[in-house]
Amino acid sequence: MPRPRYLVLLATPILVVLTASQVWANTYTAGFPVRASGPSPFAGCPTVAGSSTNYPNAEVEPFVAVNPTNRNNMVGVFQQDRWTDAGAHGLVAASSFDGGSSWSTSFAAFSTCSGRPASDGYDRASDPWVTFDTAGNVYQIALSISNDQSTSAVLVSKSVDGGAGWSPAATLIRDTSGLHFNDKESITGDPTRSGYVYAVWDRGTFPSDNRNARSFLGSHAYRGQPMFSRTTDGGQTWSAPVGLANQNIFTIGNQIAVLPDGTLVDVFQNFQGSGVQPSPNHATESVMLSSDAGLTWSQPIDIALWSPELTRDPDNGNPVRTGNGLPSIGVDTNSGTIFVTWEDGRFSPDGHADVALSKSTDGGHKWSTPVKVDQSPTGVQAFTPSIAVSADGTVAVTYYDFRFNTAAPGASTDVWFIHSHDGGATWTESHVVPGSFDIETAPVARGYFLGDYEGLAAVANDFLAFFVMANTGNTLNRTDVFSVRMS
Repeated sequence: MPRPRYLVLLATPILVVLTASQVWANTYTAGFPVRASGPSPFAGCPTVAGSSTNYPNAEVEPFVAVNPTNRNNMVGVFQQDRWTDAGAHGLVAASSFDGGSSWSTSFAAFSTCSGRPASDGYDRASDPWVTFDTAGNVYQIALSISNDQSTSAVLVSKSVDGGAGWSPAATLIRDTSGLHFNDKESITGDPTRSGYVYAVWDRGTFPSDNRNARSFLGSHAYRGQPMFSRTTDGGQTWSAPVGLANQNIFTIGNQIAVLPDGTLVDVFQNFQGSGVQPSPNHATESVMLSSDAGLTWSQPIDIALWSPELTRDPDNGNPVRTGNGLPSIGVDTNSGTIFVTWEDGRFSPDGHADVALSKSTDGGHKWSTPVKVDQSPTGVQAFTPSIAVSADGTVAVTYYDFRFNTAAPGASTDVWFIHSHDGGATWTESHVVPGSFDIETAPVARGYFLGDYEGLAAVANDFLAFFVMANTGNTLNRTDVFSVRMS
Protein backbone atom coordinates (compact mmCIF):
# COMPACT_ATOMS: atom_id res chain seq x y z
CA MET A 1 0.00 0.00 0.00
CA PRO A 2 1.42 3.43 -0.87
CA ARG A 3 2.70 5.61 1.93
CA PRO A 4 0.99 8.99 2.46
CA ARG A 5 1.32 11.42 -0.43
CA TYR A 6 1.54 15.19 -0.49
CA LEU A 7 -0.52 18.17 -1.58
CA VAL A 8 0.18 19.02 -5.23
CA LEU A 9 -0.15 22.51 -6.74
CA LEU A 10 0.54 23.23 -10.41
CA ALA A 11 4.02 24.69 -10.85
CA THR A 12 4.26 25.21 -7.10
CA PRO A 13 6.82 23.56 -4.80
CA ILE A 14 5.31 20.71 -2.80
CA LEU A 15 5.50 20.63 0.97
CA VAL A 16 7.08 17.34 1.98
CA VAL A 17 7.45 16.10 5.54
CA LEU A 18 10.35 13.68 5.84
CA THR A 19 10.35 10.81 8.28
CA ALA A 20 13.55 9.58 9.85
CA SER A 21 13.69 6.63 7.47
CA GLN A 22 13.44 8.96 4.46
CA VAL A 23 16.47 11.14 5.20
CA TRP A 24 19.30 10.15 2.89
CA ALA A 25 22.90 11.30 3.14
CA ASN A 26 24.13 12.01 -0.39
CA THR A 27 26.27 14.45 -2.28
CA TYR A 28 23.16 15.22 -4.38
CA THR A 29 20.08 16.53 -2.63
CA ALA A 30 16.61 16.34 -4.14
CA GLY A 31 14.77 19.64 -4.44
CA PHE A 32 11.03 19.96 -3.97
CA PRO A 33 8.95 18.12 -6.59
CA VAL A 34 7.20 20.55 -8.94
CA ARG A 35 4.26 19.51 -11.06
CA ALA A 36 4.90 20.35 -14.72
CA SER A 37 1.56 19.12 -16.12
CA GLY A 38 -1.96 20.39 -15.56
CA PRO A 39 -5.52 19.88 -16.75
CA SER A 40 -5.72 18.58 -20.29
CA PRO A 41 -5.95 21.29 -22.96
CA PHE A 42 -7.75 18.75 -25.16
CA ALA A 43 -11.02 18.50 -23.24
CA GLY A 44 -13.89 17.67 -25.58
CA CYS A 45 -11.89 15.33 -27.80
CA PRO A 46 -13.28 11.78 -28.27
CA THR A 47 -12.68 9.37 -25.42
CA VAL A 48 -13.78 6.18 -27.19
CA ALA A 49 -12.48 4.84 -30.50
CA GLY A 50 -13.47 1.30 -31.41
CA SER A 51 -12.44 -0.97 -28.57
CA SER A 52 -9.98 1.57 -27.17
CA THR A 53 -10.60 3.79 -24.16
CA ASN A 54 -9.04 7.15 -23.36
CA TYR A 55 -7.76 8.39 -19.99
CA PRO A 56 -8.46 12.15 -19.85
CA ASN A 57 -5.92 14.19 -17.87
CA ALA A 58 -3.45 11.30 -17.78
CA GLU A 59 0.09 12.25 -18.79
CA VAL A 60 2.77 9.66 -19.59
CA GLU A 61 6.16 9.23 -21.25
CA PRO A 62 8.01 12.52 -20.67
CA PHE A 63 11.36 13.71 -21.97
CA VAL A 64 13.29 16.90 -21.18
CA ALA A 65 16.12 19.03 -22.58
CA VAL A 66 18.08 22.04 -21.31
CA ASN A 67 18.93 25.15 -23.34
CA PRO A 68 22.74 25.32 -23.82
CA THR A 69 22.57 29.12 -24.13
CA ASN A 70 20.43 29.63 -21.00
CA ARG A 71 20.41 26.79 -18.50
CA ASN A 72 17.43 28.26 -16.68
CA ASN A 73 15.36 27.44 -19.78
CA MET A 74 14.19 23.84 -19.91
CA VAL A 75 11.55 22.21 -22.08
CA GLY A 76 9.82 18.94 -21.33
CA VAL A 77 7.32 17.07 -23.49
CA PHE A 78 4.82 14.31 -22.71
CA GLN A 79 1.77 12.45 -23.95
CA GLN A 80 -1.53 13.99 -22.89
CA ASP A 81 -4.70 11.85 -22.43
CA ARG A 82 -3.32 8.37 -23.09
CA TRP A 83 -5.31 5.73 -25.00
CA THR A 84 -5.33 2.06 -23.99
CA ASP A 85 -3.97 0.75 -27.30
CA ALA A 86 -1.68 3.47 -28.68
CA GLY A 87 -0.88 7.15 -28.42
CA ALA A 88 -2.71 10.06 -26.84
CA HIS A 89 -4.95 12.99 -27.73
CA GLY A 90 -1.82 15.03 -28.29
CA LEU A 91 1.59 16.02 -26.97
CA VAL A 92 2.09 18.86 -24.50
CA ALA A 93 5.26 20.87 -23.96
CA ALA A 94 6.13 22.34 -20.57
CA SER A 95 8.67 25.16 -20.49
CA SER A 96 10.55 26.63 -17.55
CA PHE A 97 12.60 29.82 -17.45
CA ASP A 98 13.66 29.61 -13.81
CA GLY A 99 15.61 26.38 -13.68
CA GLY A 100 12.60 24.14 -13.10
CA SER A 101 10.98 26.03 -10.22
CA SER A 102 7.85 26.64 -12.30
CA TRP A 103 6.42 25.45 -15.62
CA SER A 104 3.94 26.69 -18.23
CA THR A 105 2.42 24.55 -20.97
CA SER A 106 1.87 24.85 -24.71
CA PHE A 107 1.47 22.43 -27.58
CA ALA A 108 2.30 21.96 -31.23
CA ALA A 109 -0.24 20.74 -33.80
CA PHE A 110 0.66 17.06 -34.07
CA SER A 111 -2.86 15.59 -33.85
CA THR A 112 -6.46 16.45 -34.68
CA CYS A 113 -7.12 17.37 -31.05
CA SER A 114 -4.17 19.78 -31.08
CA GLY A 115 -5.11 21.51 -34.33
CA ARG A 116 -4.25 19.30 -37.32
CA PRO A 117 -6.90 19.06 -40.06
CA ALA A 118 -9.05 15.96 -39.67
CA SER A 119 -8.18 15.07 -43.27
CA ASP A 120 -4.60 14.32 -42.18
CA GLY A 121 -5.88 11.32 -40.26
CA TYR A 122 -3.73 12.10 -37.21
CA ASP A 123 -6.23 11.10 -34.54
CA ARG A 124 -3.45 10.59 -32.00
CA ALA A 125 0.14 11.51 -31.20
CA SER A 126 2.81 9.59 -29.34
CA ASP A 127 6.51 9.17 -28.48
CA PRO A 128 7.44 12.77 -27.56
CA TRP A 129 11.09 13.86 -27.67
CA VAL A 130 12.75 17.26 -27.46
CA THR A 131 16.16 18.86 -28.04
CA PHE A 132 17.94 22.21 -28.41
CA ASP A 133 20.38 23.34 -31.08
CA THR A 134 23.51 25.41 -30.41
CA ALA A 135 21.57 28.67 -30.88
CA GLY A 136 18.98 27.81 -28.23
CA ASN A 137 16.14 26.88 -30.59
CA VAL A 138 13.93 24.01 -29.44
CA TYR A 139 12.73 21.12 -31.59
CA GLN A 140 10.12 18.56 -30.62
CA ILE A 141 9.34 15.46 -32.61
CA ALA A 142 6.17 13.37 -32.66
CA LEU A 143 4.68 10.19 -34.01
CA SER A 144 1.28 11.09 -35.47
CA ILE A 145 -1.09 8.19 -36.16
CA SER A 146 -4.65 7.31 -37.10
CA ASN A 147 -6.98 5.49 -34.72
CA ASP A 148 -6.43 2.19 -36.54
CA GLN A 149 -2.69 2.92 -36.91
CA SER A 150 -2.80 2.42 -40.68
CA THR A 151 -1.45 5.97 -41.08
CA SER A 152 1.76 6.94 -39.30
CA ALA A 153 3.98 9.98 -39.72
CA VAL A 154 6.98 11.62 -38.08
CA LEU A 155 6.57 15.37 -37.54
CA VAL A 156 8.90 18.07 -36.17
CA SER A 157 8.00 21.49 -34.75
CA LYS A 158 10.39 24.28 -33.76
CA SER A 159 10.25 26.96 -31.08
CA VAL A 160 12.39 30.10 -31.14
CA ASP A 161 11.17 31.40 -27.77
CA GLY A 162 12.18 28.66 -25.37
CA GLY A 163 9.09 26.51 -25.82
CA ALA A 164 6.37 29.13 -25.42
CA GLY A 165 5.18 28.84 -29.04
CA TRP A 166 5.64 26.33 -31.83
CA SER A 167 5.92 26.49 -35.62
CA PRO A 168 3.74 24.52 -38.04
CA ALA A 169 5.14 21.01 -38.08
CA ALA A 170 7.36 19.68 -40.86
CA THR A 171 6.58 16.15 -42.05
CA LEU A 172 9.65 13.93 -42.32
CA ILE A 173 7.80 10.80 -43.43
CA ARG A 174 4.18 9.70 -43.86
CA ASP A 175 2.93 6.16 -44.56
CA THR A 176 -0.70 5.36 -45.28
CA SER A 177 -0.60 1.86 -46.77
CA GLY A 178 -1.03 0.06 -43.46
CA LEU A 179 1.97 -2.15 -44.25
CA HIS A 180 4.48 0.23 -42.67
CA PHE A 181 4.50 1.75 -39.21
CA ASN A 182 6.88 4.49 -38.13
CA ASP A 183 7.75 4.22 -34.45
CA LYS A 184 9.92 5.36 -31.54
CA GLU A 185 11.35 8.51 -33.09
CA SER A 186 13.84 10.76 -31.31
CA ILE A 187 15.59 14.04 -32.10
CA THR A 188 19.06 15.34 -31.19
CA GLY A 189 20.66 18.75 -31.62
CA ASP A 190 24.36 18.58 -32.52
CA PRO A 191 26.41 20.54 -29.95
CA THR A 192 29.44 20.52 -32.28
CA ARG A 193 27.79 21.83 -35.49
CA SER A 194 25.67 24.97 -35.71
CA GLY A 195 22.19 24.39 -37.17
CA TYR A 196 22.50 20.58 -37.31
CA VAL A 197 19.68 18.51 -35.80
CA TYR A 198 19.13 14.78 -36.34
CA ALA A 199 15.94 12.71 -36.34
CA VAL A 200 15.94 8.92 -36.19
CA TRP A 201 13.21 6.28 -35.91
CA ASP A 202 12.33 2.77 -37.03
CA ARG A 203 10.06 2.11 -39.98
CA GLY A 204 8.27 -1.14 -39.37
CA THR A 205 7.30 -3.42 -42.24
CA PHE A 206 4.55 -5.92 -41.53
CA PRO A 207 4.93 -9.47 -42.84
CA SER A 208 1.73 -9.66 -44.92
CA ASP A 209 -1.47 -7.92 -45.92
CA ASN A 210 -2.98 -9.30 -42.72
CA ARG A 211 -1.49 -6.44 -40.72
CA ASN A 212 -1.78 -6.66 -36.96
CA ALA A 213 -0.76 -3.79 -34.71
CA ARG A 214 1.11 -6.23 -32.46
CA SER A 215 2.82 -8.30 -35.15
CA PHE A 216 6.18 -7.09 -33.91
CA LEU A 217 5.57 -8.83 -30.57
CA GLY A 218 5.58 -12.30 -32.08
CA SER A 219 6.39 -12.42 -35.76
CA HIS A 220 9.97 -13.13 -36.80
CA ALA A 221 9.10 -11.78 -40.26
CA TYR A 222 8.52 -8.26 -38.93
CA ARG A 223 11.21 -5.73 -39.83
CA GLY A 224 12.02 -2.29 -38.46
CA GLN A 225 14.65 -0.47 -40.48
CA PRO A 226 16.31 2.49 -38.72
CA MET A 227 15.53 5.71 -40.60
CA PHE A 228 17.39 9.04 -40.51
CA SER A 229 16.74 12.64 -41.51
CA ARG A 230 18.67 15.79 -40.67
CA THR A 231 18.56 19.55 -40.97
CA THR A 232 21.71 21.59 -41.46
CA ASP A 233 19.99 24.98 -41.53
CA GLY A 234 18.19 25.13 -38.20
CA GLY A 235 15.04 23.36 -39.33
CA GLN A 236 14.31 25.34 -42.50
CA THR A 237 14.69 22.15 -44.53
CA TRP A 238 14.99 18.46 -43.71
CA SER A 239 16.70 15.79 -45.79
CA ALA A 240 14.71 12.97 -47.36
CA PRO A 241 14.67 10.03 -44.92
CA VAL A 242 17.15 7.23 -45.59
CA GLY A 243 17.73 3.83 -44.03
CA LEU A 244 20.81 3.55 -41.84
CA ALA A 245 21.30 -0.19 -42.24
CA ASN A 246 20.18 -3.22 -44.20
CA GLN A 247 16.40 -3.24 -44.18
CA ASN A 248 16.44 -6.92 -43.14
CA ILE A 249 16.80 -6.00 -39.46
CA PHE A 250 14.40 -5.00 -36.69
CA THR A 251 15.48 -2.08 -34.53
CA ILE A 252 13.55 -0.02 -32.03
CA GLY A 253 14.36 2.80 -29.63
CA ASN A 254 16.88 4.57 -31.87
CA GLN A 255 18.53 7.59 -30.22
CA ILE A 256 21.50 9.63 -31.40
CA ALA A 257 24.18 11.05 -29.12
CA VAL A 258 27.05 13.24 -30.31
CA LEU A 259 30.62 12.72 -29.09
CA PRO A 260 33.00 15.65 -28.45
CA ASP A 261 34.74 14.99 -31.79
CA GLY A 262 31.42 15.18 -33.68
CA THR A 263 30.93 11.42 -34.13
CA LEU A 264 27.26 10.39 -34.09
CA VAL A 265 26.29 7.32 -32.06
CA ASP A 266 22.89 5.78 -32.78
CA VAL A 267 21.90 3.37 -30.00
CA PHE A 268 18.99 0.97 -30.38
CA GLN A 269 17.62 -2.45 -29.57
CA ASN A 270 18.04 -5.01 -32.37
CA PHE A 271 15.98 -8.15 -32.02
CA GLN A 272 13.48 -10.86 -32.94
CA GLY A 273 15.01 -12.80 -35.78
CA SER A 274 16.40 -9.96 -37.85
CA GLY A 275 18.55 -11.05 -40.76
CA VAL A 276 21.88 -9.97 -39.25
CA GLN A 277 21.42 -12.13 -36.16
CA PRO A 278 22.03 -15.88 -35.75
CA SER A 279 18.83 -16.87 -33.96
CA PRO A 280 15.16 -15.86 -33.89
CA ASN A 281 15.50 -15.36 -30.14
CA HIS A 282 18.71 -13.33 -30.28
CA ALA A 283 18.34 -9.73 -29.10
CA THR A 284 21.06 -7.14 -28.59
CA GLU A 285 21.66 -3.61 -27.43
CA SER A 286 23.59 -2.12 -30.35
CA VAL A 287 25.05 1.05 -31.85
CA MET A 288 25.96 2.40 -35.26
CA LEU A 289 28.52 5.16 -35.77
CA SER A 290 28.85 8.05 -38.22
CA SER A 291 31.88 10.33 -38.60
CA ASP A 292 30.32 12.57 -41.28
CA ALA A 293 27.20 13.96 -39.58
CA GLY A 294 25.01 11.07 -40.67
CA LEU A 295 25.88 10.71 -44.36
CA THR A 296 27.35 7.23 -43.85
CA TRP A 297 27.10 4.74 -41.00
CA SER A 298 28.94 1.71 -39.68
CA GLN A 299 27.35 -1.70 -39.48
CA PRO A 300 25.63 -2.45 -36.14
CA ILE A 301 28.07 -2.98 -33.27
CA ASP A 302 26.80 -5.08 -30.39
CA ILE A 303 26.97 -3.70 -26.87
CA ALA A 304 25.55 -6.82 -25.24
CA LEU A 305 22.95 -9.52 -25.53
CA TRP A 306 19.66 -8.53 -23.98
CA SER A 307 18.20 -10.91 -21.42
CA PRO A 308 14.41 -10.47 -21.63
CA GLU A 309 12.42 -9.62 -18.53
CA LEU A 310 8.82 -8.73 -17.79
CA THR A 311 8.00 -6.36 -14.98
CA ARG A 312 4.88 -7.31 -13.02
CA ASP A 313 2.80 -5.87 -10.23
CA PRO A 314 4.29 -7.46 -7.09
CA ASP A 315 0.81 -7.97 -5.60
CA ASN A 316 -1.42 -9.27 -8.37
CA GLY A 317 1.05 -10.27 -11.09
CA ASN A 318 -0.50 -7.96 -13.68
CA PRO A 319 1.96 -6.64 -16.27
CA VAL A 320 3.66 -3.29 -15.79
CA ARG A 321 4.59 -1.79 -19.15
CA THR A 322 8.10 -0.35 -18.86
CA GLY A 323 11.07 0.50 -21.03
CA ASN A 324 12.10 -3.18 -21.22
CA GLY A 325 15.24 -3.28 -23.35
CA LEU A 326 14.93 0.23 -24.79
CA PRO A 327 18.32 1.89 -24.23
CA SER A 328 19.13 5.29 -22.76
CA ILE A 329 22.45 6.94 -23.69
CA GLY A 330 24.70 9.56 -22.10
CA VAL A 331 28.10 10.98 -23.05
CA ASP A 332 30.88 12.43 -20.92
CA THR A 333 31.80 15.51 -22.94
CA ASN A 334 35.21 15.68 -21.26
CA SER A 335 36.49 12.15 -21.90
CA GLY A 336 34.13 11.04 -24.67
CA THR A 337 33.11 7.97 -22.67
CA ILE A 338 29.69 6.66 -23.72
CA PHE A 339 27.29 5.15 -21.18
CA VAL A 340 24.22 3.08 -22.11
CA THR A 341 21.64 1.72 -19.68
CA TRP A 342 18.59 -0.50 -20.11
CA GLU A 343 16.40 -3.03 -18.29
CA ASP A 344 17.79 -6.56 -18.22
CA GLY A 345 16.94 -9.90 -16.62
CA ARG A 346 20.47 -11.35 -16.48
CA PHE A 347 21.22 -10.48 -12.88
CA SER A 348 18.58 -12.59 -11.11
CA PRO A 349 17.68 -16.29 -11.19
CA ASP A 350 14.04 -15.50 -11.97
CA GLY A 351 14.93 -13.00 -14.71
CA HIS A 352 13.21 -10.01 -13.12
CA ALA A 353 14.03 -6.49 -14.24
CA ASP A 354 17.21 -4.77 -13.10
CA VAL A 355 19.09 -1.78 -14.49
CA ALA A 356 22.10 -2.73 -16.62
CA LEU A 357 24.90 -0.40 -17.69
CA SER A 358 27.72 -0.72 -20.22
CA LYS A 359 30.27 1.86 -21.32
CA SER A 360 32.68 2.47 -24.18
CA THR A 361 35.93 4.42 -23.92
CA ASP A 362 36.94 4.08 -27.58
CA GLY A 363 34.13 5.89 -29.35
CA GLY A 364 31.62 3.04 -29.38
CA HIS A 365 33.67 0.28 -30.98
CA LYS A 366 34.09 -1.87 -27.87
CA TRP A 367 31.87 -2.12 -24.81
CA SER A 368 32.29 -3.24 -21.22
CA THR A 369 30.47 -6.24 -19.77
CA PRO A 370 27.08 -5.06 -18.47
CA VAL A 371 26.83 -4.54 -14.72
CA LYS A 372 23.84 -4.10 -12.44
CA VAL A 373 23.75 -0.52 -11.18
CA ASP A 374 20.36 -0.13 -9.50
CA GLN A 375 20.55 -0.18 -5.73
CA SER A 376 17.25 -1.99 -5.26
CA PRO A 377 17.26 -4.79 -2.67
CA THR A 378 17.70 -8.37 -3.87
CA GLY A 379 14.55 -9.65 -5.54
CA VAL A 380 13.04 -6.19 -6.12
CA GLN A 381 12.24 -5.19 -9.71
CA ALA A 382 13.88 -1.97 -10.96
CA PHE A 383 12.69 -0.51 -14.25
CA THR A 384 12.64 2.27 -16.87
CA PRO A 385 16.12 3.74 -16.40
CA SER A 386 17.23 7.09 -17.82
CA ILE A 387 20.84 8.29 -17.93
CA ALA A 388 22.64 11.62 -18.20
CA VAL A 389 26.19 12.90 -17.64
CA SER A 390 26.95 16.29 -16.08
CA ALA A 391 29.56 18.83 -17.12
CA ASP A 392 32.01 17.53 -14.51
CA GLY A 393 31.63 13.91 -15.68
CA THR A 394 29.22 12.69 -13.00
CA VAL A 395 27.02 9.89 -14.35
CA ALA A 396 23.41 9.77 -13.12
CA VAL A 397 20.59 7.27 -13.61
CA THR A 398 16.95 7.41 -12.52
CA TYR A 399 14.59 4.44 -12.25
CA TYR A 400 11.51 3.12 -10.46
CA ASP A 401 11.23 0.18 -8.07
CA PHE A 402 8.82 -1.59 -5.67
CA ARG A 403 11.04 -1.87 -2.58
CA PHE A 404 8.51 -0.30 -0.21
CA ASN A 405 5.55 -2.37 -1.37
CA THR A 406 3.64 -4.32 1.27
CA ALA A 407 0.88 -6.91 1.29
CA ALA A 408 -1.71 -4.14 1.69
CA PRO A 409 -3.74 -3.11 -1.40
CA GLY A 410 -1.89 -1.08 -4.00
CA ALA A 411 1.57 -1.46 -5.54
CA SER A 412 3.84 1.07 -3.83
CA THR A 413 6.23 2.54 -6.40
CA ASP A 414 9.17 4.89 -5.83
CA VAL A 415 11.54 7.00 -7.94
CA TRP A 416 15.30 6.76 -7.38
CA PHE A 417 18.41 8.66 -8.48
CA ILE A 418 21.90 7.17 -8.42
CA HIS A 419 25.14 8.90 -9.34
CA SER A 420 28.76 7.94 -9.89
CA HIS A 421 31.87 10.11 -9.75
CA ASP A 422 34.19 7.35 -10.97
CA GLY A 423 32.82 6.38 -14.35
CA GLY A 424 30.29 3.88 -13.03
CA ALA A 425 32.55 1.90 -10.67
CA THR A 426 30.61 2.95 -7.55
CA TRP A 427 27.20 4.50 -7.03
CA THR A 428 25.34 6.53 -4.43
CA GLU A 429 21.55 6.52 -4.24
CA SER A 430 19.05 9.28 -3.45
CA HIS A 431 15.27 9.11 -3.03
CA VAL A 432 13.85 11.54 -5.59
CA VAL A 433 10.45 11.98 -3.93
CA PRO A 434 9.74 10.87 -0.34
CA GLY A 435 6.57 8.83 -0.32
CA SER A 436 5.36 6.14 -2.70
CA PHE A 437 2.60 6.18 -5.28
CA ASP A 438 0.30 3.37 -6.40
CA ILE A 439 1.14 2.37 -9.96
CA GLU A 440 -2.22 0.58 -10.18
CA THR A 441 -3.83 4.02 -10.61
CA ALA A 442 -1.84 4.60 -13.83
CA PRO A 443 -3.41 4.19 -17.28
CA VAL A 444 -3.48 0.64 -18.61
CA ALA A 445 -1.83 0.19 -22.01
CA ARG A 446 -0.64 -3.41 -22.24
CA GLY A 447 0.04 -3.05 -18.52
CA TYR A 448 0.13 -0.24 -15.97
CA PHE A 449 1.84 2.50 -17.95
CA LEU A 450 3.98 5.47 -16.93
CA GLY A 451 5.93 5.57 -20.19
CA ASP A 452 8.44 3.61 -22.24
CA TYR A 453 10.96 6.21 -21.04
CA GLU A 454 11.29 9.13 -18.61
CA GLY A 455 13.36 12.32 -18.74
CA LEU A 456 16.72 13.11 -17.13
CA ALA A 457 19.01 15.97 -18.17
CA ALA A 458 22.23 17.50 -16.90
CA VAL A 459 22.10 21.16 -15.86
CA ALA A 460 25.80 22.05 -15.66
CA ASN A 461 26.83 19.93 -12.64
CA ASP A 462 23.23 19.43 -11.45
CA PHE A 463 20.54 17.17 -12.89
CA LEU A 464 16.84 17.59 -13.63
CA ALA A 465 14.64 14.51 -13.28
CA PHE A 466 11.41 14.76 -15.31
CA PHE A 467 9.10 11.83 -14.64
CA VAL A 468 5.56 10.53 -14.14
CA MET A 469 3.90 9.58 -10.88
CA ALA A 470 0.39 8.24 -10.42
CA ASN A 471 -2.06 10.23 -8.32
CA THR A 472 -3.00 7.40 -6.01
CA GLY A 473 -6.70 6.56 -6.22
CA ASN A 474 -7.61 9.55 -8.43
CA THR A 475 -9.28 8.05 -11.49
CA LEU A 476 -10.15 11.50 -12.90
CA ASN A 477 -6.48 12.54 -12.98
CA ARG A 478 -4.50 9.33 -12.92
CA THR A 479 -1.00 10.68 -13.52
CA ASP A 480 1.04 13.87 -13.63
CA VAL A 481 4.53 14.85 -14.75
CA PHE A 482 6.90 16.19 -12.11
CA SER A 483 10.35 17.75 -12.11
CA VAL A 484 12.95 17.51 -9.36
CA ARG A 485 16.27 19.35 -9.36
CA MET A 486 19.13 17.21 -8.03
CA SER A 487 21.94 19.43 -6.77
